[in-house]
Amino acid sequence: MKPRVMSLVIFTCAVGLLSSQVTIPLFDSLISIFFVTIGAGAAGALNMWYEADLDKLMTRTCLRPIPTGKINREHALVFGVVLSIISVCGLYYFSNFLSAFLLLVTISFYLFVYTIWLKRKTPQNIVIGGASGALPPVIGWTIATNSLTIEPITFFLIIFYWTPSHFWALSLYKAEDYSKAKIPMLPITNGIEETKKKNIYLFFVYAASDYIAIYYRFYR
Repeated sequence: MKPRVMSLVIFTCAVGLLSSQVTIPLFDSLISIFFVTIGAGAAGALNMWYEADLDKLMTRTCLRPIPTGKINREHALVFGVVLSIISVCGLYYFSNFLSAFLLLVTISFYLFVYTIWLKRKTPQNIVIGGASGALPPVIGWTIATNSLTIEPITFFLIIFYWTPSHFWALSLYKAEDYSKAKIPMLPITNGIEETKKKNIYLFFVYAASDYIAIYYRFYR
């Protein structure tokens, strides 16, 4: 279920919820964030189900449960699907339709758009696919407000711009792994120097978007 990713989802979802400044019962807040976290874990399980053949080729992922034989691949699929249904239905029951719909979009986008469609075909996989990881603060906001405004969209853009540079830095470190698995990450398709240039550019874009978000939130 990728617990470290789940911990980031808890944090960013809570930031979105608390930033709305709308007071909702503590139990509703906690149970809603719990179901969002379960949804993230479900997406992680489905990702590892589909990428089991790649995971066993890479040092970063070869010790995951499916490559090591600790979990059956078909069982992982069932587990991921069941958790997806539970998380979306649970969030709908304890929160609202909008937040549950966004959670469903997040899981579906991560599995079908990023994992199945983009990852093995284009170096832009993480650029587009990063949208799924940027949605938890938006879901947190909608849990509290049942609406979408400029603030959660700003949170989304901050994480969306941060994600490619984060993964491209990782791909620089693990370029040999990605090459072995034939995953077209940027260092493999465009070279190391081009990847470094794009990372520097994205750093400045990220810093600017962060400054704008802080200004809008506290000084407008």
